Amino acid sequence: MAVIVETKQLLETVIASLVAGVGITVVFSVAIWGVARFADLNRNERPLAAGMAATLAGLAVLVTLATVVLGIVVMSSK
Repeated sequence: MAVIVETKQLLETVIASLVAGVGITVVFSVAIWGVARFADLNRNERPLAAGMAATLAGLAVLVTLATVVLGIVVMSSK
């Protein structure tokens, strides 16, 4: 008998897209927060804390870009 909808695969896709969507949103919001915190701390002449905030923002941007690249690779390989 033919199967019209592969329920297990559909559920896996929905869960993966929700996790990826929420996860990438959180990581990118950390990058935005880091940039805003850097500007605030730099204005208040706290260079060490500003540098840490900039580092956090940079790492979050790198993770965001890596996730986008990974998504493109996964989509193009199927």
